[in-house]
Amino acid sequence: MVASEDLPLLTLKQASAIVDAALSEGARRGFAPLCVVVLDAGAHTLALKRSEAASILRPEIATPKAAGCIGMGFGGREIARRAQAAPAFYASLAAVFPKGITPVPGGVLIRDQGGRLLGAVGMSGDTSDNDEICAIAGIRAAGLVPDSGDPH
Repeated sequence: MVASEDLPLLTLKQASAIVDAALSEGARRGFAPLCVVVLDAGAHTLALKRSEAASILRPEIATPKAAGCIGMGFGGREIARRAQAAPAFYASLAAVFPKGITPVPGGVLIRDQGGRLLGAVGMSGDTSDNDEICAIAGIRAAGLVPDSGDPH
């Protein structure tokens, strides 16, 4: 199947650049060992890397951070804010979303320069705020636009 020119696609080259830059940012800042996953707009994994020192289950934590953002249509910071206001609803989403949802920062939507959704990054390993810093750095390094859900 050939992609339509109107359909924005996240490439493997971009996904690889994101994971490498995100992990490098964490190492540069001295963060705990990290795991990063990049999902396309359909929530399919394009790239996943974890530091060899990252604790177990980091991919299983990073993936629902990213998948939840795609499923809800906004970044992890906004998901966290909304989950505080409606905890029962957000708790129920874990059973509905095939790849889960984790309502904390560290999941960041990936957009093109025109604002079109390309996918999402999920990070796990340090604090959620630090995970988000690395995800944003990775997306920017690939020349794309991060959307963490932060209204500022």
